[in-house]
Amino acid sequence: MSPVFPMLTVLTMFYYICLRRRARTATRGEMMNSRRTIESNSRTLPINSEVVQYAKEVLDFSSHYGSENSMSYTMWNLAGIPNVYPSSGDFTQAAVFRTYGTWWNQCPSASLPFRRTPQNFQSQDYVELAFEEPVYPTAVHVLETYHPGAVIRILACSANPYSPNPPPEVRWEILWSEKPTKVNAPQARQFKPCIKQINFPSNLIRLEVNSTLLDYYTELDAVVLHGVKDRPVLSLKTSLIDMNDLDEEDYEEKDVCGMDTLSKQFNSAAIREWTNNGYFDKLPYELIQLILSHLTLPDLCRLAQTCKLLYQHCCDPLQYTHLNLQPYWAKLNDTSLEYLQSRCTLVQWLNLSWTGNWGFISVSGFGRFLKICGSELVRLELACGHFLNETCLEVISETCPNLQELNLSSCDKLPPQAFNHIAKLCGLKRLVLYRTKVEIEDYDVIASMIGAKCKKLRTLDLWRCKNITENGIAELASGCQLLEELDLGWCPTLQSSTGCFANLARKLPNLQKLFLTANRSVCDTDIEELANNCSHLRQLDILGTRMVSPASLRKLLESCKNLSLLDVSFCSQIDNRVVLELNASFPNVFIKKSFTQ
Repeated sequence: MSPVFPMLTVLTMFYYICLRRRARTATRGEMMNSRRTIESNSRTLPINSEVVQYAKEVLDFSSHYGSENSMSYTMWNLAGIPNVYPSSGDFTQAAVFRTYGTWWNQCPSASLPFRRTPQNFQSQDYVELAFEEPVYPTAVHVLETYHPGAVIRILACSANPYSPNPPPEVRWEILWSEKPTKVNAPQARQFKPCIKQINFPSNLIRLEVNSTLLDYYTELDAVVLHGVKDRPVLSLKTSLIDMNDLDEEDYEEKDVCGMDTLSKQFNSAAIREWTNNGYFDKLPYELIQLILSHLTLPDLCRLAQTCKLLYQHCCDPLQYTHLNLQPYWAKLNDTSLEYLQSRCTLVQWLNLSWTGNWGFISVSGFGRFLKICGSELVRLELACGHFLNETCLEVISETCPNLQELNLSSCDKLPPQAFNHIAKLCGLKRLVLYRTKVEIEDYDVIASMIGAKCKKLRTLDLWRCKNITENGIAELASGCQLLEELDLGWCPTLQSSTGCFANLARKLPNLQKLFLTANRSVCDTDIEELANNCSHLRQLDILGTRMVSPASLRKLLESCKNLSLLDVSFCSQIDNRVVLELNASFPNVFIKKSFTQ
């Protein structure tokens, strides 16, 4: 026998083992119709017809640029067939998130990042879409119409939002993920990432985005879900395989959000009875604590199961003074919080944003956790916490006496009366009530009270306040002269002719950020007052004004040496030629000029 034949036999056996291994991990393989499809060499597999559908409904989202009672620039525009695509440009019929770039992180009011946040979790916003029919996804196409590139994760859920019976278990699986990337062209595109095959049908898709690398707001028009009704089966007999599929990383068991079930990892009964710690226990206690402070929470959980010495260190409450649970929103539940309680008695910063939905966290479970762990809390992030109700806010007011920062952004399920409990938190310095049901009939009264009672106020966001007038602004400016940031974007009742903007510039010399977005009455007089009085100005948004000339902008740029962002999008007197000239003279300033193509 030729020596070639034994070699072929060995290769054949290796090839078969690889295929068997791939078959066992088919749920984590690539979609059937991708470039990595395994082609059958035997009989033809039965054809599974593909279902193509647009989103039927937008179920949930973290933010949008539009207002709650409008369709312009809101996430609700993602439902149904495309409104804009394949056109490019800024259109009100698109879905737009609230922020872009790094400007919001550079403001004095920007919150400091949490320690221990995993590097692979970089999501800033999300939107969840329901489709008519559950399918095994084969492709997800995102129609991006302006400044694409923000989508960094796509997930599928096992729960059917249209089923009358709640599912016994809810699973989220990552179909595709990637780090934020810079897309140079702002033109429209159909984003078609290569997704994984999963082992359950889904009609609930979640997009997560990061817009920090974008030069302007990303705009999405529609999402298309491709899938099959029956679960695809990979054939074991093949004639072609991509050798890249044999990478070991493809076969590592990884949790959908980077952490196994917390309850199992924190179970003290699983601690091994090691008696020999090598030389590790010779290190000073403080040094071991410093080393462990660089671990992510899942790694800390796993390390706690190795030996008694490391269990003691990993369960030290000093390791949990900053606790960010947002990256694990898909797995966190009451049991997880229960096992964390004894370790979090000294927690000062707690992030539970995006967690607890689909019944994962109950009101009683949240209450039990805060009663043990809330006494030292200074900062509490609860954005998009749809499990919250009035009882939860009452528990916060009673168990967190030292609270200084509270974020209830997009907690739109809270009833209006629930916010009365916030009045008991006397030490609050930062309060976020974006997209909540706080009922305010007269914003002038609120502005007047803030001016009278909050003399040390540094930041105020009145974005889209529909009825605030020059009277409320005058009271505010007179009382809060330490203001550094003020957002009056999309406040249609404010008119420059009343002198309200010029008065702001004269009364608030410490202003670093001023947003007058979509106020078409802002004029040269307002810009010149800012130039004369607000030398610390760093960010100015006058998008949409028709009354500002290039000469006044040049004066502003010459006076405000620290200016880093100037948004003159849709300013009729500021064309691209003017922007190029200003950019050449002031290269350190990002001058944004957008227009619909």
